[in-house]
Amino acid sequence: MTRRRKGIPGLSFSWKRAVGISSAKANVSRKIGIPLTRSGRRQRMRKAKGTLLTFIVGLFLVWMFVHWLSQL
Repeated sequence: MTRRRKGIPGLSFSWKRAVGISSAKANVSRKIGIPLTRSGRRQRMRKAKGTLLTFIVGLFLVWMFVHWLSQL
């Protein structure tokens, strides 16, 4: 059996949003440049891994080209 939701669908209240904690966290996150949520940190790491891989492949290609030029 599944659980039944209590309350009115589509109507919810968040005390953190009402107090302003959510917006404060978002502002801090933007200022320091580091995501404060787990999913945001994971997304940032995936992006960094892709950039690092591209950089390493580029360095390898440059090294191969320089090595090829020295053989001539």
